[in-house]
This record gives sequence, C-alpha cells and structure tokens, in this order.
Amino acid sequence: MVNVDTAETHPATTPSTSGTAGHRTRIALIGTGGRSEMYIRAIFGQHADVAELVALSDVNPGRVEFYQELIKELGGSGPVGSFEPGELTSFIQAHGIERVIVTTPDYTHADYIVEALEAGADVVVEKPLTIDVEGCRRITTAVAETGRNVVVTFNYRYSPRNSALKEVIQNGVIGKVTSIDFSWVLDTVHGADYFRRWHRDKKNSGGLLIHKASHHFDLVNWWINDVPERVFASGGLRFYGDKNASDRGLGVRPERGTVDGLERDPFRLDLRDDERLKALYYDNEKFDGYRRDQDVFTDGITIEDNLALVVDYQGGPTLSYSLNAHSPWEGYRVTVNGTEGRAELEVVERAAVEFSTDKKTVVDPSATPIEEEDAVRRNGERLIVQRHWEAAYEVPIINGEGGHGGGDNLLLSDLFNGPGVDPLGRPSGYIDGLRSVSVGIAGNQSLDTNLPVHISELGLGADLSRDQA
Repeated sequence: MVNVDTAETHPATTPSTSGTAGHRTRIALIGTGGRSEMYIRAIFGQHADVAELVALSDVNPGRVEFYQELIKELGGSGPVGSFEPGELTSFIQAHGIERVIVTTPDYTHADYIVEALEAGADVVVEKPLTIDVEGCRRITTAVAETGRNVVVTFNYRYSPRNSALKEVIQNGVIGKVTSIDFSWVLDTVHGADYFRRWHRDKKNSGGLLIHKASHHFDLVNWWINDVPERVFASGGLRFYGDKNASDRGLGVRPERGTVDGLERDPFRLDLRDDERLKALYYDNEKFDGYRRDQDVFTDGITIEDNLALVVDYQGGPTLSYSLNAHSPWEGYRVTVNGTEGRAELEVVERAAVEFSTDKKTVVDPSATPIEEEDAVRRNGERLIVQRHWEAAYEVPIINGEGGHGGGDNLLLSDLFNGPGVDPLGRPSGYIDGLRSVSVGIAGNQSLDTNLPVHISELGLGADLSRDQA
C-alpha cells in the first residue's frame, strides 16, 4: 500500500467524548503524509488541553520518524507510540483509543474507517469519505451497526468568503436559488501535482471528481441546503500524460523529477529543492519505493484533467460545474442565480505561474496564502450581490489568520472542542461526506457510460434525501 500526502483539508461534527471535565480524548493517527501535520500541530498546540496523541501509524517508518521529530520540536515530552497499520484493531482496544484520525490515500479510507468503528473508536477522516459505491456501503453499514461517529473534514465551508456567500443565500437576499455556475481552475503548479503523485491513478483517488471536487460539491450542497439527484459528466485527459506530450512534440522525458543534470523545467519537481519534501519522501523511498515526483507527461495516468458536469438537485436548482487542472492562474468563480437576484463570488488565489522566477512556489495557494503582484489579474476575492432592478453592491469578506482565510483554525476548534451554535451550519457529519462523493461517483459512472446517472440508483447504503438534511 502506498501511503502519502492526501491533498488539501476539510470540517466536522465532533465525535463523541467522555464528557468528563479535564478529559483529553485519546487519539491515534494513521497516515503520516503531508496532510497529517495540521492535526499533529493542533494536538500539541492550541488543543493540547483536550486531545492526546497516543500513537502514529504508517506503512513507511521513515515518515513516522519524521513526525516524531516534529513532535519533539513542538514540545512533546518524548516520542509517541507507533504501531503497524495492520494492528489497528488491537491497538485501539489495548490502549483505549477513542478517536482515529485517518489521513491515508483515498482508496484506503473505507478499510480504516470500518475497522476503527468496529474496534470501538470514532473516526475523523480527510476528504473524500471514500472513492466508490462499495466503500460507501461498507461505511454506512458499520456506522449503523456500531452507532459510532464519522466526521469528514470540509474546511472550505469555514473559509470566510464561502461563509459570506452562504449567509447571502441563507438570508434569502437573492430569493429561491434556481441555478449555480461553478468554475474551478487549478494552475500548472497545484494542478500538475495531482499528476505526479498517487492521485494520478483513478484506482487510488477516484480521480479529481472525487479527490478534489468533493470539496466543491460539498460547498454547493451546503450553500443551497439541497441534495444532488442526477449527474451527467464529460471530460478527459487532454493536457498531461504521455500521449498529450507526444502530440505536442515534447519529446522523451525522464520518469521522475529528482534527477541530476536536467535543465530547469516548469513541470519537473526535484524533491531535493524542498527540505520538507526531501525529508518526508525522498529520504524515505527506501522503505516503500514511493515516488512523490513522477513526471506529469509519462504513462500510467488514468485520471482526467478537464471535467464538466451538470447536476440536478432535489429542490429544483441545476449546477453547471467545470474543473481545469492546467490553468495559468488558480482560483474559482461561482454565480448563484435566484428568483430575486444574483450573487457572484470570484477568487484569485494565484494570478500567474511564472517560470522565470527562482522563488519557491507554494503548491496550494488556498491553504498557504501568497502575496503577488500582477498588473491585470490581482490576487484577492470579491463577493458581489445584485437584486433585480437594483444596483450591485459588494459584500465585505473578513479573513482570519492561517490557512484558508482562517478557516482551518475554526474547523480545528469545532473538531477538538465540539461545535458551538453556528447559524451557518458549517460543522458536517458523515452524511455530508456521502452527499459530496455521490456526485463524483455518479460523475465517474457517467464518464464511463456517456449517460446521466441518478444518485438514488447507486445504492450507497443511506438515505441522502432532503428530509434527512
């Protein structure tokens, strides 16, 4: 099993705790790739009073050791425990583990979630919940049989700009929602990164419709408080991969980026250029052979880089969604049409990818905000509302400190302290996780059949209808 960094993060209804004053929830974390660091820092930082990290687990012992060193730097009294992934059940039961945080590759989520639930622990899992129908069924069965809790973290809900749009819609400013246009573009730094890691194989990630877009589908579900019903998808691999490279005359390329003697290349990732990537991945290849730096124009890529969907909702609205993974800039545009007006959110997270600079480029500008100068396209965000027969006006967006405009910190607070009263309903449960992946699962089936897919006919194992909201 390959076990590495699952892309970006996401929010939560808190799993059950003992409720005893001063109690620290006993936590085991499985999957020590890049995504695990946010949780480790939270447990040994702001939330040390309510959470205790008992142990780490990964198929790669080098990555476990990397985070043991980080724990020392964070002031831990010593290394925490560790165990083999195959020992999850026995470790939970022998050490009184109350909650398991899962940050492993997507295709392993269902296995670890089900095992942890059956062993007696609640689960927090990075999005997506799982990648296919079978995984959904197994998880819903385990939840029903154990009565335990599963949280899928959706931190995009907590981003101030997305919360501001939710508030506009929820307050009825634009009336009843009739349609949504949603365009998301990943640039040739962030987008390319999915094509050099384990995500490039759809068997591992479910493709970008599930691994990446489950974020976006959850946002729409939450913004309009509705449930997806029917999906039609179109798309393909049109930029990355060996065939596209050959068609554009790119010539023979090395299989990986960490190679001596190569000229600079905007699509090549040399892990030695980044101290953290070198320590976490390159130095630990000897344990599992995993390469974090595969070339984006080699064979073996089975996911799409251009995608478009039409999604009908049970309450009537239609979503028109597109995703492009090789854009020269990064960000998104959302338009929500209603019976009384229109709301438009535009976000530019990186105005341009410039190959001429020697400055290290942030992979995910949403999680790690950047400042950038561009005369035409400027980094920033803008939410505009215009009601029928009225002038447009701008809705202020107030950001906090940290990733995703301060959204990560808000999510972690809900996760470790329990959600307080939230009129926007940002904390999510596992049904929200099911609803988000249902669109991607149906979309993948539609890509295979060239036909629309009704989500109710997938048999995901749970009632996703609106009256369950």
